[in-house]
Order: sequence, then C-alpha cells, then structure tokens
Amino acid sequence: MHKAKLDRRVLLATIAALPLAACAHRLPVDAKRSIGVATFNIWHDAGGHWPVRRALLVAALRGADADVIALQEVLEDAKKGLPNQAETLASDLGYPQVHFVAPEPDGAPRRYGNAILTRLPVIEVARRRLEPLSDYRTAIRVRVRTGSGPVDIVATHLAWQPEAAAVRAQQLADLLGWLPADGTPLVIMGDFNAPLDDPGLAAMGPPRFTSALAPGAAPTTLNPARGHAPRVIDHIFADAANFAVSGTRVMGDTPVDGEYPSDHFGVAARLTRR
Repeated sequence: MHKAKLDRRVLLATIAALPLAACAHRLPVDAKRSIGVATFNIWHDAGGHWPVRRALLVAALRGADADVIALQEVLEDAKKGLPNQAETLASDLGYPQVHFVAPEPDGAPRRYGNAILTRLPVIEVARRRLEPLSDYRTAIRVRVRTGSGPVDIVATHLAWQPEAAAVRAQQLADLLGWLPADGTPLVIMGDFNAPLDDPGLAAMGPPRFTSALAPGAAPTTLNPARGHAPRVIDHIFADAANFAVSGTRVMGDTPVDGEYPSDHFGVAARLTRR
C-alpha cells in the first residue's frame, strides 16, 4: 500500500523543481505563434489519497506550463463533500477559466466528466453528449484567442473496452460532425482508451491530424504501478494543416514517496502555427 501522507519537505521540493525542469526541456519558439497544451486523466477520487494526489497533479501541471489543459475523470460529489475537482485544480494553478461537461444535468448532486482549464481569453464554449448515449461519454469545446488567431480546443474521453473500437469510431464521428466547419484550427485531447493503431481512432490519423506523441515516443500513458498493462491511450491530436509539434513529453510518471498523481500519466505538448 502507498503511504497516505508524504514527507512535506520532499513534496515541496518536487513542486518547486518541476517548473525549472520543464523550462530546461522546452524548445525556443515564438510565443505568439505557439500554444502549450496538456491532457491528464486525474482518476477522480480513487485510491483514497485525493489530497496527496491533488498536490502531485498541481506540481505536474504547473511544470507543463500549458496555456490550455484538458482533464478527464473529473468528479464533483455533494454527498462526499467533494467540490468540482477541475475547479479546485484551476484555483490551485491560478487558471482563471474552467469549463466542465458531464452527462448529468447542472445541479445534480454527483457529476463526472471532462473539463478544460485555460489562461487564454475564451470566445465561446460548447458541450455535447456523444453517441451512443448509452455509453455516457461527453465532449467539450472551448474556442480560445491566441496571438495568431482563434483555436478550438476539445477535451473528450472515449469508450474503455478493448473490443469497443466500433463504439469509439461512432463517438469520434459524432464529435467531428458536431464541430464548427469554419476553418478554425483544431486540437482534440483526452483519454481515447486506445492506442494510435486502434481501428476506432482511424479518423484521428493523417492527413487531417497529427499525434503530438509520435508512435513509440513513450512506452505507456497508463501507470503500471496501478496494475495497468503498458499502453499509450492518452493523446493530443493537432490539426496538421495548421500546427507543427514543437515538443512533447509525458508528465506525472515519477512517484513521490511511492505516490503518483493518477493511474494515468499526462501528456504535454507545444504546438506552433504553420
């Protein structure tokens, strides 16, 4: 079993060091023509260690220094006295905008879904329950203003069963058909519950999209320490006509005193406008 409490000095040292490490690995780019993005499945309140994992998530996300963050498995539960986890993390990180989507209606005592945090100006927000509705999956789109024009950022979380490629394909077809067809550059992030070669993810391949995390670039985004077989299932897909990938890394993959931020690792990337 992992310890419920961390050595405070170790945790604080880790949090302090992460932004410096991120800066050391970042490629020099024109900030007006680039956007930093990140995605992380935060594993709701599983494991019984949310206060500790919250601090580790904050450290990892702060180190990513992303302009826009997509979160999956975000929970708010009035019965447990748990505020919306995305709002909590946004407050911890100092992100002024947080937008959430869940299958449950606004005001429901328990809601579970996806969120986008951003420090960029928001132009519009749209939410959708994805077909088939029986799988209770959602997507959220936030159009943000950048130095080189508006960009649409989408967060989603697809069907988890290994044999559910057809369901994932249906969910992506519904998502892509829902998006505006006005030529706005597009980034789609999240937990797709499948590797790049899964038939259900065919719509996210070339020529329309490029994966920020290239095939073979990382051994896994699922945490083997949580009993998962290694697989890369967390992805950042960028509109290939509008973005080049300037740098990508996996985050939250190093434990602190035996604890990890989640049962997934996060993915962060910097995308540069063509």
